Amino acid sequence: MPKVSVRKSIVIDAPLEKVYEFVRNFKEWPAWSPWLITDPECKVSYADDGGQYTWEGDVVGAGEMSILSEEKPNEIVYQLTFLKPFKSQAGVAMNFALKGGGIEVAWSMDSKLPFFLFFMRPMMTAIIGMDYERGLRMLKELLETGSAGSKLEFPGEEAMPVQDYVGLRSAASIAEMGEAMEYDMKKLHDWVAANEVELAGTPFTIYHQWNPTKATTEYTLGFPLVKPLDSLPDGFVAGERPACRAFPIKHTGSYCHLGNAWSSGINRARNKVFRQSKTIAPFEIYENSPAEVPEEELETTVYFPLRD
Repeated sequence: MPKVSVRKSIVIDAPLEKVYEFVRNFKEWPAWSPWLITDPECKVSYADDGGQYTWEGDVVGAGEMSILSEEKPNEIVYQLTFLKPFKSQAGVAMNFALKGGGIEVAWSMDSKLPFFLFFMRPMMTAIIGMDYERGLRMLKELLETGSAGSKLEFPGEEAMPVQDYVGLRSAASIAEMGEAMEYDMKKLHDWVAANEVELAGTPFTIYHQWNPTKATTEYTLGFPLVKPLDSLPDGFVAGERPACRAFPIKHTGSYCHLGNAWSSGINRARNKVFRQSKTIAPFEIYENSPAEVPEEELETTVYFPLRD
């Protein structure tokens, strides 16, 4: 059977004993779990000592996880059992070590896919790795600041009107996407301001391609226009975001946690909570900006266009 192995780590500025005890208690996991945050209606139950929990949800499936052994305060070994969408087991470990002035938390998993899903090994490895990274970022923020800094809301289906825009189309690795988008945003903002272009709202990004295995994306960062422009400088693009019905997910918090909203929507589409369009690309609208509000108050709505 095809093996899947993942290991991700992060350094947290907190005492070793505090980090260890917090992670050990499953009752604390809903505040930073990269899966439970995407499925707020998920039913979760815990052992009295916090060393075991079970879950069942429409988005994250069903399963259980329990502590097999521990070497306090350096390692916790778990048994992870998935019951839905298909049965499988995995060995999971959390390792804790001093690193510089903080604590390195390393999260690892070893599992096997059913033989008929062998072709999904690279994608599953990449997706689980991104899940672990999302969870570790929230764990770090929670232990260092007292809040995981990521909130999701599900306001319900929305009709989105057609929207003309001017933008920049780019390709970047996921690791470099933040820097690339910041560059594009400044370039667009400076040109719009210099030419007194009338805007119809706040910026947005359309995601044309997303390759989790290669960790790359192709996107267009756009500024909505009151009316189409007659001419553009080299490198700029003009387009029309088509009208559509969409499933929105509102995220409040730092842009570094936006993957929670995207994962939530992708998993809902996969589990047929909604039927995602195959012809209209998903997009996110930035309701405010870092120049206006603190990072923890940033509001971004991710839209998944629906099939007619």
